[in-house]
Amino acid sequence: MPFPKCIYSAGPDIFSMNEDPEYVHVMQHLYEKSLVLHDTSLWDPVLRFFFFDALAHIDYTLGILAYTYQSPKNIMGQEYMRWRIDEEKKGDRQHFPAFMTWLAQNHPDRFSRLPTLWQRVYDPSDPASYRGFRIVLDPDSQQPIRPHVFFRMIDEFFEKEFLKSLYAEDGSLARLFGQFRAMQK
Repeated sequence: MPFPKCIYSAGPDIFSMNEDPEYVHVMQHLYEKSLVLHDTSLWDPVLRFFFFDALAHIDYTLGILAYTYQSPKNIMGQEYMRWRIDEEKKGDRQHFPAFMTWLAQNHPDRFSRLPTLWQRVYDPSDPASYRGFRIVLDPDSQQPIRPHVFFRMIDEFFEKEFLKSLYAEDGSLARLFGQFRAMQK
């Protein structure tokens, strides 16, 4: 049975009333990225968790900016983000924020080559943070993060050298995290 005629004549914007095409375009940029050339199961498990965690925060923040807060996409994102709160406290994951601080203090050159989102969120002197699961770079600003900033965030996480650094056996960041982990025991 075909849809009632009123569905077709309601106008093109009935389903996208709150959609912001600028941010939808950025989401497409994220979703078009691929890890097909990488075996993420060989990455350091903590670095893998925080890699995908950062992408989840980017995705959630973009979703809130692109669609209505109560869209199914955003509700599903909220459910995942609630789950990950407990997950980040398990095992060696709890050491990641301290590792980032240690890296900034002891290997500033290496820290400066990390994705900007990690640098900002895990730098205790930077006001940037995850608030309500959203990325907030400036808590005093009422302006949303501009699309070009998200494009850069996404591209930095998919840079070839950064991805190579996550491998547990021979990745430079994974080795440094291993050194830090050994000092914690």
